[in-house]
Amino acid sequence: MSDTYHHGLRVLEFNGGSRPIRTIATAVQGLIATAEDADEKTFPLNTPVLITNTQAAVAKAGTQGTLKIALQAMANQANSICVVVRVATAIDEAAQTANVIGSVDATGKYTGAKALLLAKSKLGVQPRIIGAPGLDTQAVATELGVIAQKLRAFTYVYAWGCKTKEEVVAYRDAFAAREIMVIWPNFIAFNTDTAKAETVPAVAVAMGLRAKIDNDVGWHKTLSNMAVNGVTGIDADVTWDLQDPATDAGYLNSNQITTLIQHNGFRFWGSRTCSDDPLFPFENYTRTAQIMADTIAESHMWAIDKPMHGSLVNDMLEGIKAKQREWTRLGYLMGGDAWYDPELNSKNTLKVGKLYIDFDYTPVPPLEDLTFRQRITDDYLVDFPSTITA
Repeated sequence: MSDTYHHGLRVLEFNGGSRPIRTIATAVQGLIATAEDADEKTFPLNTPVLITNTQAAVAKAGTQGTLKIALQAMANQANSICVVVRVATAIDEAAQTANVIGSVDATGKYTGAKALLLAKSKLGVQPRIIGAPGLDTQAVATELGVIAQKLRAFTYVYAWGCKTKEEVVAYRDAFAAREIMVIWPNFIAFNTDTAKAETVPAVAVAMGLRAKIDNDVGWHKTLSNMAVNGVTGIDADVTWDLQDPATDAGYLNSNQITTLIQHNGFRFWGSRTCSDDPLFPFENYTRTAQIMADTIAESHMWAIDKPMHGSLVNDMLEGIKAKQREWTRLGYLMGGDAWYDPELNSKNTLKVGKLYIDFDYTPVPPLEDLTFRQRITDDYLVDFPSTITA
């Protein structure tokens, strides 16, 4: 406040109080694909581009490579925002894997999947659901896990090269990241370009369905047991029974692999991640942690460099608690709290401008194992005479 002499009145504006916290966008997809005949202006090589109408973008995707098939499979589920990185096609699998993984060249240009890391700065959106359907070899899947951690995103990967359920289980053992879900087998759908039924990567369907669930239900619901659109079959035999765990689907699920079933339509079956941390066994546990962390962080830029009075801390705590109450009422959380720890915030940390605020939460567990307990009894025969009116 100025000390300049003034004969009159001043009005000083103090903008205190908690700020509303806006949940980050969660249904943004990040797709890596090939398409040699795609429109180069719409899909330049190794450049993240923003697609706001997935179905309309199919017309510019060409017919070669994986781009059109993936975009159509995603659009069949939801017409959501997508960041696409088109990479060069290679005949050799190793060369193709290298193109998909990408690098940072001498000029500082990001290529391949690494170009997704530029989406926020270049396009203003951050991919939260990423994949490379039809291109996700084990090396690519490993890289997608790394990128997912950096973006606080989730990635679906296919059990590449696996023909049997035993091979799939062995393949899944190569991963230990909570951001990865392994899926096997693939779907089948009708291809209008070839006029025949062909394999469609389940990863592309999963990406589209994940965006649909986020928009229609919420990020607290897992991918499992939701009907998918636009598919006509499954490209491998997988036995399944709702009440019997001794099936192919039961075996795969018990080894943290999501599979495909046909029951009242086609569905994904399984909610488990590849996490080696038992705190994050389910897809929605991982996404809840990611979404909470980024929502709370992104919504508090306003507080940085403000004078650190107690009122500032109170405003932040009130804002976080209000958001947790909102999420709990909507069913996204079981509950949560936020607090200030005076022992952690000593005078030595405070005087150098450091502040610690703690918050906790409980994610919503998916009902994975339901047991009904049935009993036979003659208790209901006691009143039998009273039912006779003649």
